[in-house]
Amino acid sequence: MTTPLSLSPPHPLPLWKNLLVFAALMALLALTVVGHLLHWGTVAALGIAVCKALLVALYFMHLRFSSRLIQIVPCAAIFWLAIMFLLTLNDYVSRGWVPLSGK
Repeated sequence: MTTPLSLSPPHPLPLWKNLLVFAALMALLALTVVGHLLHWGTVAALGIAVCKALLVALYFMHLRFSSRLIQIVPCAAIFWLAIMFLLTLNDYVSRGWVPLSGK
């Protein structure tokens, strides 16, 4: 007789690789703190944050080992978020282009 726990697929990564990804995340955390203390700026902080998000998504969310359909879903979500940011930025930038009639 099988139990429900035996039906789960094997873990795609060995423990040492998970620990290696965790160590990379901790190194990026230290790099974030150093960047803040040395005033590296927003672009460096965003670059480090994107690297951390990619590591979490690819390894801890198992997107690297998923099917193409599952990989498309986060890409579509990021694409939709980029569209929303661009539309918001477009509205923000164009606020002063048309003068208000009462002023």
